[in-house]
Amino acid sequence: MNRKAIIKRKTNETNVEISLNVDGVGERKIETSVGFLNHMLDLFAKGGLFDLTVKATGDTYIDEHHTVEDIGIVLGETFAKALGDKKGINRYGFFILPMDEALATVVIDFAGRYSFRFECPFVREEVGDLSTELVKHFWDAFAQNAKVNLFIKVEYGENEHHKIEAIFKAVSRAIRMACELDQRAINQIPSTKGKL
Repeated sequence: MNRKAIIKRKTNETNVEISLNVDGVGERKIETSVGFLNHMLDLFAKGGLFDLTVKATGDTYIDEHHTVEDIGIVLGETFAKALGDKKGINRYGFFILPMDEALATVVIDFAGRYSFRFECPFVREEVGDLSTELVKHFWDAFAQNAKVNLFIKVEYGENEHHKIEAIFKAVSRAIRMACELDQRAINQIPSTKGKL
């Protein structure tokens, strides 16, 4: 099974290219113009054991919004393309992850439909060069374009860096669980509809 994809998106605001191997070993090369997002995507790939290459530039002289959003869009599209008809996958994934004093819970369903909920209070407006409000926006863009149900909740945490890192790590582990193949249903679509 070749669960790989490359997606390119070029607009007047950004230029994004992402390559993904779902069944990787965590090799990654992340080059965006948003340093803190580089860090988050690096640990996302490592945690999920995805081989991931991200190259992105954008109009960060305005702010980082367009670049962060478009990376989320393309990452979602890349997962959707790599998984194809989703035959044999677990479909559902969840993870509860502690990151020092922070605790993130993530649940995902590769349903072929979009739903998104995000609950994480931030006190600071920025961590490094990333606006904290864009963490929600990034994962919303991902969920829309991967066509998944994605629920993210951070119940505890005092440090914004830790909260965001817990989210990215928990999402990676939940996706990894959902994408792994169920050997008892390897040739089956995980839905009574016969299609996701």
